[in-house]
Amino acid sequence: MTREFNAGLDLVWDAFTKAELLDQWVAPKPLTAKTKYMNFEEGGKRFYAMVMPDGGEERWSIQEFSAIHPKTDFKMYNCFADADENPQLPGSDWSYTFSTANGRTTVKISIYNESFERMEMILEGFKLGFTASLENLEELLAAKS
Repeated sequence: MTREFNAGLDLVWDAFTKAELLDQWVAPKPLTAKTKYMNFEEGGKRFYAMVMPDGGEERWSIQEFSAIHPKTDFKMYNCFADADENPQLPGSDWSYTFSTANGRTTVKISIYNESFERMEMILEGFKLGFTASLENLEELLAAKS
């Protein structure tokens, strides 16, 4: 998927790579995100939860960063986990590529799953949730620009 943002590269890069900004947009409303820790470097991890309203159920995920080229691209492995960081279900490999022109930044996101069947299984709910998250990001970038 490709998305263009009306914001500069520095701000968009930070929104994807800094926990304090990720937590403001990555969870589709009415959920919120909370990062327990994040070490954005090759071999580093982010461990975070999407939290149901009123502090209810938490859905944890692990992101493991495998390649980072600042303000150009990064790759990570993403999987669901329990609160003790034990992976659950097979995860996906994600690739983010950033480019800029005329004060706008384009982000291309590619997601690879181990099988087509697995991708089909998660795709519908993912599309709705991730589209809502990207709309949250649009609002955050507008407020910070």
